[in-house]
Amino acid sequence: MKITMVKKIMADGNLCKKCQEVQERLESSGHINRIDQFVTAVDGDPDSTGALLANLYQVDKAPFFIVEEEGSEPAIYTIYFKLVKEVLEKAA
Repeated sequence: MKITMVKKIMADGNLCKKCQEVQERLESSGHINRIDQFVTAVDGDPDSTGALLANLYQVDKAPFFIVEEEGSEPAIYTIYFKLVKEVLEKAA
């Protein structure tokens, strides 16, 4: 299983507020170690990796998570607690 977190960097260079909150929750819970890759969507840069992934998966919220398992289509999570319940706690 591979988990990618897509975060948004605002025009001022800071993480979006929700992205910062979710990252802090991941760190405090220890789940941060389960995230395999971090990608950023840069505000105003449609060619940033995170923006391209958001477009590909038609996601308009940040942060979001892409969960890839062999033999399955990627699952997209836009709600942190749903990711924790359905993926992080289940596989722990």
